[in-house]
Amino acid sequence: MHHHDKELSYCPLFKGLSQGEHDQFLDRNVKEVLTYKKGETIVLQGEPIRSVMLLVQGSVRTEMITMEGNVLNIDILEAVIPLAPAFIYGAKKSYPVDVIAAEPCVFLKISKDAWLNEMAGNKQLLTNFLTMNADLTFFLTNKLQMISLKSLRKKLATFFLEKTTVEQDSFTLKRSRTQLAEYFGVQRQSLARSLKEMEDDGIILLKGRTVKVLDRNRLIRE
Repeated sequence: MHHHDKELSYCPLFKGLSQGEHDQFLDRNVKEVLTYKKGETIVLQGEPIRSVMLLVQGSVRTEMITMEGNVLNIDILEAVIPLAPAFIYGAKKSYPVDVIAAEPCVFLKISKDAWLNEMAGNKQLLTNFLTMNADLTFFLTNKLQMISLKSLRKKLATFFLEKTTVEQDSFTLKRSRTQLAEYFGVQRQSLARSLKEMEDDGIILLKGRTVKVLDRNRLIRE
């Protein structure tokens, strides 16, 4: 199992743990390694969470079906990260979203009881798990706020502000333009038009998938 120990060191859940602790964790708990091809569905919204699914290679996209039957793109998750950590031990214990492989993926399957026992015996692991769930709650709150915004430019401004800081004024998009349009729930042409307007206004600079914020104050005022 040790071919995945390096990947674990990049996971926020294992922050502060030594290489030896990573190795021992894998030896004790990983019972199955699952692989998926690009486009394969890994779990469906509403499916019971029976195990901890730890993504160690590749990336996945998460989607939610609304009450109206529309597909709402939530996020793209990159290794290393567990699926739906905030829901694993909840009262409902089911996946809140569909999870689809955005590229070839590898998962480590770990029993929920084993994971719980590990956290009970390791304060650092428990702290990391609670921190990850708090960060997820913050992300979902921001996502809901973004959805409530009426203007696409306001949504884009909020998105760019979240991805950058005053010191770090550029970032690389994980999504293609088509995927980004789906994320915001708009047509690709509408997205392209709004991005061009913001670029023409001197607010942002686009180069491939790199976005550079030129006028942060204008973004805040959008």
